[in-house]
Amino acid sequence: MIHEVDEVLKGLIGGGALAGSGIDVSFEVPTRDWAARRNAPVVNAYLYDVREDMGRRQRGRTGVRDDHDIVVRHRRPPRWFQLSYLVTAWTKTPQDEHRLLSAVLATLLPHELLAAEELPEPLGRLGLAVPVTVSGSQSEARSLADIWSALGGELKPSLDVAVTVPFPAFPDYDAGPPVTEGAVVRVRGADGGPPRSEERGHRPRQLAEARAAHEQAAVHRKEQSNKEQSKEQM
Repeated sequence: MIHEVDEVLKGLIGGGALAGSGIDVSFEVPTRDWAARRNAPVVNAYLYDVREDMGRRQRGRTGVRDDHDIVVRHRRPPRWFQLSYLVTAWTKTPQDEHRLLSAVLATLLPHELLAAEELPEPLGRLGLAVPVTVSGSQSEARSLADIWSALGGELKPSLDVAVTVPFPAFPDYDAGPPVTEGAVVRVRGADGGPPRSEERGHRPRQLAEARAAHEQAAVHRKEQSNKEQSKEQM
């Protein structure tokens, strides 16, 4: 999941205003040694924090339906994690770094919400949009000054980019066959004797529709199988 977010962020930063510039996007730790080794302009996106967004945690489960609107699997809600990146620009002069950082900011701001179709597999398979926050409010636990102190470097202009992504913490579970029959009522005597009336079945309209859809799906699968066998024989 983390490497997929790296791929998404690299594609966003490398596009837009920086498209065709040849400026690399690095995810290495921006230490003094790393800064001394670089010999070309670069944008660094250092992942410094990964934590669960507790406000998005959900309970229960949801049904995964097929083309006939029948529940075939059960899925637990994903857990959401916020990945925080320290994005900095590295050139020879502060003015060029400011221009490069401004280009990154202009590129990221229009992408506040990434649709599932824009995400790589298997992140996009969940069908959920991913929010991107640029230079939002920070808590004391994520002080940028403390981060630079831990890295052994001097404080530098930066963008705090947070990407909140869903993570499927639990596998899907197969669902049982759909209910197609209603309840059966048996009325017996007070002394436990034989029933005073015949069994009476109850089939609500929803159950009848579910049974019809299930039978229709079975017929459709059989027809598809026959077509595939005919193609193989030809």
